[in-house]
Amino acid sequence: MLRQIILDTETTGLDPKSGHRVIEIGCIELVNRKFTGEQFHIYLNPDRDSDEGALEVHGLTSEFLSDKPRFKDIYEEFLEFISGSELLIHNAEFDVNFLDHEIKLLSKKLPTVSDCVSKITDTLQIAREKHPGQRNSLDALVKRYDIGGYDRELHGALLDSQILGDVYLSMTGGQSDLDFSVSSTDQEEKENDPSDQLNSELNLKVIELTEEENKSHKEYLLRMKEETGTDPLGLN
Repeated sequence: MLRQIILDTETTGLDPKSGHRVIEIGCIELVNRKFTGEQFHIYLNPDRDSDEGALEVHGLTSEFLSDKPRFKDIYEEFLEFISGSELLIHNAEFDVNFLDHEIKLLSKKLPTVSDCVSKITDTLQIAREKHPGQRNSLDALVKRYDIGGYDRELHGALLDSQILGDVYLSMTGGQSDLDFSVSSTDQEEKENDPSDQLNSELNLKVIELTEEENKSHKEYLLRMKEETGTDPLGLN
């Protein structure tokens, strides 16, 4: 079973070393490249204001976040949710550095994000390899892959994870791991046989002719040939 977690965060600024904190975590679960409906989403009280530029991006005010839990209250639940998965993150270094910083503020002995998961995949790197020399922000990829149905006036961790999930599946070939019990060659032969298709649609029972019935049928076709001067269908 391939379990992947699409993850995004919102923060008070750009640099955890300058005291900036995580204020939102959004995670969406994929199993065998299909959305399961399972998610982890939380707003966090950072005990500080957001930079003006960051606030313009996410719109999460200090007043809104003032009654939200702190990272120490939810980190065990968060690490349990992502445990053993492959993380899919757009510009992974940014989010992982922020989350590891939050963990280290609690205790340097606690496991980091990379310690808890099987792999961290940067979807930005995938996009750069597929589209070299082009803009590969999430907004640019949404337009390139014609991903619709989202209102993205403001950024949000859960919303951006949902969008990234659609972008990732489109960028890497769509949903896969479907179980086909018939080989492609067999399926092609079956589709090209009109009698099989008709029998399937009408649920007809196929009855094989006996040797004697088959002989009588050929004799009848030979008489038709002699009388009409043309080869009847099924004679050969």
